[in-house]
Amino acid sequence: MAALAAVLLVVEACGVGFVNLALGYAVRHQSMSLAGLKPSAMSAGAWAAGALLVVLLLGCAVVAVVTAVRDRAPGRFGRLALILAAVLNGALGAAAAGIVGWLSFAVVMVILGAVVLTLINYGPGGAAPAVAPEPAPPATP
Repeated sequence: MAALAAVLLVVEACGVGFVNLALGYAVRHQSMSLAGLKPSAMSAGAWAAGALLVVLLLGCAVVAVVTAVRDRAPGRFGRLALILAAVLNGALGAAAAGIVGWLSFAVVMVILGAVVLTLINYGPGGAAPAVAPEPAPPATP
C-alpha cells in the first residue's frame, strides 16, 4: 500500500505543479489586478505555492517509499508529513468537488485513501517489534 501511495503522490505532485504553473502564466498575462495587487505578484505567489506543494508531496512520496522498502512504520516526522498530506488531500478534494467536479473529487479521495491506509497499515510508533523478545534468563550467583 505504501508503494502505491508513493506512486499516487508523485502523480499528484506532477499534476499540482502543472496546474500552478499554468495558473501563474494565466495570471501573469492578464491585465487586471486583485485589490491593487500586480499580476506579476499573483503569478509569483501561484508558482511559490505550487513549488511548496510539490516539495511536500514528493517528500511524502519519499517517506512512503522508505516505509515500503523497510516494511516498517515511518518515524515521527514521516508520520507528520503523511498526515499533512492526508489533510491537504481532504481539503483539495472538497474544493475539487465544488470547482472541477465529482470525478476529480473521486481521484483525490483515492489518493487520500492510499495515504491513510499507509498510515493505518504501519501503525503508530514504528519502534515496536513484530515478535515479543524472549525474556533474559535469570543470572545465577
